[in-house]
Amino acid sequence: MMHYKRTYRSLLPGCIALVITSSTVLAEEKGLEQLQDITVEATRVEKSLYEIPASVGAVEKDDIQYGRQQLGLDESLNKIPGIFMQNRYNFNQDLSVSIRGFGVADFGIRGVKIYVDGIPNTTPDGQGQIDNIDIGSIERMEVIRGPSSSLYGTASGGVINIYTEDGPVARPYVEGRAQFGSFGFEQEHIKAGGQQGKLNYIVSAQRLNYDGFRENSHIERYLFNSKFRWEIDSTSDFTVVANFLDKPIAQDPGGLTEDQLKEDRGQAVPNQTRFDAGETAEQQQFGLVYKKRFNENNETTLRNYHVFRNFNGKLPFPNAIAFDRYFTGGGIQHTYSDQIFGRNNRLTIGADVDSQMDERQRYFNNNGQVGALLVDQDEDVLSWGIFAQNEFSLREDLELSVGFRYDEVEFDFTDKFLSDGDDSGTVTFDEFSPAGGILYKYNDFVNLYGSISTSFETPSSTEFATPDDSGGFNQNLDSSTSTNYEVGVKGVLPGRTSYQLSIFHIDTKDELLIAGTSPGGSEFFENAGETTRDGIEAAVTFRPLQGLDVTLNYTYADLEFESFVDGTGNNFTGNKIPGTPEQFGYAEVAYYSPTGLYAVFDAQYVDQIQVNNDNTPGTETSQYVVANLRFGATKYYKDLEFTPFFGINNIFDRKYVGNVRVNGPGNRFYEPAPELNVFGGLTVKFQ
Repeated sequence: MMHYKRTYRSLLPGCIALVITSSTVLAEEKGLEQLQDITVEATRVEKSLYEIPASVGAVEKDDIQYGRQQLGLDESLNKIPGIFMQNRYNFNQDLSVSIRGFGVADFGIRGVKIYVDGIPNTTPDGQGQIDNIDIGSIERMEVIRGPSSSLYGTASGGVINIYTEDGPVARPYVEGRAQFGSFGFEQEHIKAGGQQGKLNYIVSAQRLNYDGFRENSHIERYLFNSKFRWEIDSTSDFTVVANFLDKPIAQDPGGLTEDQLKEDRGQAVPNQTRFDAGETAEQQQFGLVYKKRFNENNETTLRNYHVFRNFNGKLPFPNAIAFDRYFTGGGIQHTYSDQIFGRNNRLTIGADVDSQMDERQRYFNNNGQVGALLVDQDEDVLSWGIFAQNEFSLREDLELSVGFRYDEVEFDFTDKFLSDGDDSGTVTFDEFSPAGGILYKYNDFVNLYGSISTSFETPSSTEFATPDDSGGFNQNLDSSTSTNYEVGVKGVLPGRTSYQLSIFHIDTKDELLIAGTSPGGSEFFENAGETTRDGIEAAVTFRPLQGLDVTLNYTYADLEFESFVDGTGNNFTGNKIPGTPEQFGYAEVAYYSPTGLYAVFDAQYVDQIQVNNDNTPGTETSQYVVANLRFGATKYYKDLEFTPFFGINNIFDRKYVGNVRVNGPGNRFYEPAPELNVFGGLTVKFQ
């Protein structure tokens, strides 16, 4: 292992020197086509992606929507290194998103903050859901890789910012899309957008019906998404976003043992069907964002949001869960830009306040029928934080960024099921999270940076569950803290080539990890003593021929328990952190013809994945390469635009594990992904 660490630590200086030398030569060439700069808002202000002293990636509308099946965000986010996603095909558990090894969870997304149009899709206790996101109306996604608490609060792994489309100013449109595919896949989507006077709008609706590759994996889901922006005057605007989710059924086929995996990859665990394992969910979300530019130096943003969620779930054990959730919050941010000592300076300050109120019950699951009440409690979370970030140009080619954030998160549990005693209680976490970075513009093509960032993460309300399902909360849990050290180089070269290379080291104390499963089927958590993460992330996109784009990325991540003895005395020190591979990579070749034809081939390589803290020999998943192909054409007739498309997933028919259930009970670690499958459809757009 030390060999690997010495290798990647010695790689970066040589790679940087090679990039600098190459860019100096290329800068002397004339007449080369230049790739357009990418402006992002990942650091809460608009800025070039290549001038941020941190690892930031972005994917645009064509990557997200064009000919995609649109089952999961991973379809396009795979183009960004450092982010690893599993579980596209189990809609009960939702997509599993991990950044630099943070965020591994069986249900929901942990350790990664998610925002849509400035409104959080992550609850105040840190639990993220993306089942209400309409992929067919996304314009852009931005990913910050690495601890980001100095800007966003509890975000150990990073942040995903999602922005939906604006309506076109020139010509309004109505667009319909229908597609069908293997395993009973059906998806219909309609959206419309335009500009009426000062009002810009986009509305969309989607229906998904999918039987799934495995037994007991059916999903039926309806989405509605809308965004209306009113231009009050030339200096201010007001945006209203609203989306609705209705998920009447999302079944869970469960994780298989190794023997079951070999016997029948399409089967569900018998207990899953016996107990009718699955969930239903309804959600309504509303958000308001007001922006005001007072002058060329001052700009203020205000936001407010309200989310209502009703959830019912049955576990593959004698346990069923139901909760009614309301979470709300708001924030203010002010940016002041001016010169200090003749140098550019930008100061951003702000505050966030968020509140979550859950009414949670747990029932006996009597072979799929809801039985006696077992747990009844209210779970309230209040989170608030203040932050500041300053960017100062030391010279024209050298910028220093410093920032901090202070957060306080309070959990209040009120036990209403008192026949077994009162398990009520309160616990509060608070943390100061500083960060700093420096960026040096060597020339127009090379940006060198270094940064130190910190984060903290509290347990979520569900992670406070006790090992014996007795209700109340696990008072042994603490928050975790991380420090990220990072250096890198990135930029845009002549000839339409962009690149990023980063090397990082992360120290984490008291990391929250899955400890096991209670008798009632709920996961319970514990704090690992210390963990370390060392890695390299590299990406390049270039255009060798007109119309031909090539994207390559590679991630190496050595994730280890530096010191970890669990509650029962098992010593895992020196073991790999389960749930993510040590290496993974992605390659894509896309051709877009002036005639409207297009074809995109992509392939993802994933190394072995450890499935439990013990790293039991022989239980790790096998490495695999899975490849996909999609193609189509766009044709026009008067005011109509027709785009038929067709796709093949897993074109080489690989048998691989698409999701790992870390420390799964009964050694049921493996969720197989579908073998070769196809989809096709037609988009019709009227302007």
